[in-house]
Amino acid sequence: MSKNLPITTLIELAQEELDTATKKLGKLQQEKTEAEAQLQSLVTYRDEYHAKFTASAQQGTTAQTLRNFQAFVDTLDAAIAQQRAAIVMADHRIEAMKPEWRLKKQKVGSYEVLAARGEAVLAKQAARVEQREADEHAAKVLRMRAARA
Repeated sequence: MSKNLPITTLIELAQEELDTATKKLGKLQQEKTEAEAQLQSLVTYRDEYHAKFTASAQQGTTAQTLRNFQAFVDTLDAAIAQQRAAIVMADHRIEAMKPEWRLKKQKVGSYEVLAARGEAVLAKQAARVEQREADEHAAKVLRMRAARA
């Protein structure tokens, strides 16, 4: 792309905005992935804890131990519910960011199309100038030959 076109500055600025939006969208997606991993860890831990307690309770347990187990499982379930809510919120933030990202991408594309059109016009003008110069040179050569003859 020609550096002397004024639209080049607009393209660079739009590309910077797109890069920023892309990074933000990537960060939001990474946060969702991390939240999903944390949710999976909590669910796995709760299941393992439940299985171990069930195995040990078969040999007998006290009412207090059972209450403690239930309280801890309730706490884990609350953490799991909170993590699921965090994932839903992450999804909402991602979906809210996508239209902004698409607009910025479209803006860059539009500027690039305009730049390409501008370059095509410049190339066409340059070709005309070159053709005119070639025609003038050919005419000059013909005049010189005619003058010699």
